[in-house]
Amino acid sequence: MKPEEVLANVKEHMKKAVEYMGHEFSSVRTGKASPALVENLDVMVSSYGSSMKLKALAVITTPEPRMIMIQPFDPSTTGDIEKAIRESKLGLNPVGEGKVIRLPIPELTEERRKDLVKTLKHMAEETRVRVRACRKEGMDGAKKLKSEGILTEDQMHDLEKDVQELTDQFVKEIDGLFDAKEKEVMTV
Repeated sequence: MKPEEVLANVKEHMKKAVEYMGHEFSSVRTGKASPALVENLDVMVSSYGSSMKLKALAVITTPEPRMIMIQPFDPSTTGDIEKAIRESKLGLNPVGEGKVIRLPIPELTEERRKDLVKTLKHMAEETRVRVRACRKEGMDGAKKLKSEGILTEDQMHDLEKDVQELTDQFVKEIDGLFDAKEKEVMTV
């Protein structure tokens, strides 16, 4: 393996960790209606004799800032979808209206907002841990290349420095995403 490959590998893994955190952040409720609220969470609907993701069974839209509308492709699945949403950890109460399900998004209390920020902090810290694990892999890769005689001592230190710079860059990105999401959650 070459030093460039080690660096590219580390960067790719760090990027995936940050992208995953962004995906997780999109499922955290902010008081505004967003299709991601029910799409990204694993709301599994038992229908047609199997479990399916909600977005495979319906069109999900936000006609109003505090309302999610779910239109099942097959109206016979409406009851199954309502049941799955009620049983999910979303804490939302679906209202069935014939062929359409409405999900009113209630205003978040101050206490709930603070709980959500704690959850976001935990997600961000888990991502930092993943990024640091990628950093360790990069550092180990540099040492391995030196022990194999591919790199000199100075080249190994340069590679380690590059890995550290990548780590700092991705941790800064995590902090920025967290700060933006925290502001969004705490805004009334």
